[in-house]
Amino acid sequence: MIRLRAITEENFTQAFELKLAEGQEKYVSHPIRSLAQAYVYREQCQPFGIYEEDTMVGYVMVIYDYDIPEYDIWHMMIDETMQGKGYGSEALDQVIDYIRTKPFGPSDRVALTCHRENAHAIKLYRQKGFTETGAEYDEEIEFFRMV
Repeated sequence: MIRLRAITEENFTQAFELKLAEGQEKYVSHPIRSLAQAYVYREQCQPFGIYEEDTMVGYVMVIYDYDIPEYDIWHMMIDETMQGKGYGSEALDQVIDYIRTKPFGPSDRVALTCHRENAHAIKLYRQKGFTETGAEYDEEIEFFRMV
């Protein structure tokens, strides 16, 4: 079973070591960029390492949009050597559970975007109750669900 752990000064460099499989670079920003964004939006976001025991196998960030209001899931990735083991599915369940606690403010809305060619992620998001909104941003499709 995996666990989410907040990214801190003790583990942030582990996130830098995560790698995507060849061809997946267009699907998600690397945690280095994401952690820079987390610093800028630190009052409204939480980056997490996705852990199997003591090994970081992935990364995800939750950010709160005060203007809508809604929670957004950003930059979810599983290391290339750990893909295909169900870690993304388990992590998404735990992220949704975290969002249900409303850590940054009231909202039952959750949104995320996904590269239109990322068939595996699209299938996962649909299985987890996300539906396409019809909005697109560059190569990204927006998904939405209530929690």
